Amino acid sequence: MDARETPLDWLYGIQHFGIKLGLDGITRLLRELGVLYPRANVVHVAGTNGKGSTCAMIESIARAAGYRTGLFTSPHLIDFRERIRICGEMIPAADLDRHITRIRDHIKDWDAPPTFFEIVLAIALLHFAENETDLIILETGMGGRLDATNAIPKDIAVITPIGIDHAQYLGNTLYAIGSEKAGIISWHRPVISAVQQPEARRAIDEACAAMDTGVYYCEEPIPYTCNLPGAHQLENARMAVAALAELPGLLIEQRHIAEGLNNVQWPGRFEEIRPGIIMDGAHNPHAMHTLLDTWHATFGSRQATCIFAASADKAVEENISLLSPIVGEWILPPVDSPRILPPADAQTLIAAASPAPCTLAATLPEALRLAEQRLAEGYGPILICGSFFLLGEARAHLTGAAYRPTAQ
Repeated sequence: MDARETPLDWLYGIQHFGIKLGLDGITRLLRELGVLYPRANVVHVAGTNGKGSTCAMIESIARAAGYRTGLFTSPHLIDFRERIRICGEMIPAADLDRHITRIRDHIKDWDAPPTFFEIVLAIALLHFAENETDLIILETGMGGRLDATNAIPKDIAVITPIGIDHAQYLGNTLYAIGSEKAGIISWHRPVISAVQQPEARRAIDEACAAMDTGVYYCEEPIPYTCNLPGAHQLENARMAVAALAELPGLLIEQRHIAEGLNNVQWPGRFEEIRPGIIMDGAHNPHAMHTLLDTWHATFGSRQATCIFAASADKAVEENISLLSPIVGEWILPPVDSPRILPPADAQTLIAAASPAPCTLAATLPEALRLAEQRLAEGYGPILICGSFFLLGEARAHLTGAAYRPTAQ
């Protein structure tokens, strides 16, 4: 490592090796580090949309009940340390550097080094073990069956709503994707699921039968409110409550559920970061439908000034078509990520799908200034959406936080 390179610089450099699905490398790494079998209850969450929110709710409720929680999620919006939290607090920078250095030294002679995601997961488990957490909540990175998080034994599997996403890795049908997500189901371990479309439900039911376990589909309403906006968040809350009820040895009372749901924080999910400025991480058609429902419930027929950017590997045309009815003006900024579709290419797609005017901004700050000018002139609310990479960079500009782009 170069003398000027920090441990986090080294870790970011691992990203150029790309994504590699499979459990052999992560199993070896966690076993050699001594954290393959956590001394804590483990909740494992997979699905297409709502994973992060559901994980955040489980963590918030358990923390309200007095348990020491470890939360692992991805990606981050601004600060890498968002991915690894204990009782809501991000991993301290000194601990992060120490764990990265330990892993870097441990794997220096490996012929096939672990991936970025595998190393981040290992850091999380080292941190959780060192701080003796009672409950660990793991969000899958992609899919489930071959995701690195699936190497860790779990006490319960939770499957959020399944839609089409990451088709190049997981398959292009709901049944194929559902089968990959259902790969987190373990022998004789309970399963909690959102209400699913028929083909996704068939995949889950088949996986449960193969693992000799049952699944509870969360269809009944719950008598609680939630701090996160949107009717879909109450559906996520049902899963969080049901999952905690199935965990052995945890005592969760109704007051803990109410407190946890009313205090839960999860940025970038229909978040009003400033008056009239909404940020939402919707980046696939399933999530776009949910965004539209929440928009109509909140703003009625008002149209948005939409700051939009999307990853080139997503269903960009379909997402634009879905968004089009609520957009009065599009503003397309460049985003510091190699995965983002160039604004000029997005403009071509928008021209074919939307009658609303479309402006190319030279920079993201320019896009924000233009949108805020429209808001001041009495136009509709600002909607920032299409990619978490866009959200992270925009959030940093709006809050004055330091930002470092990431590819994963």
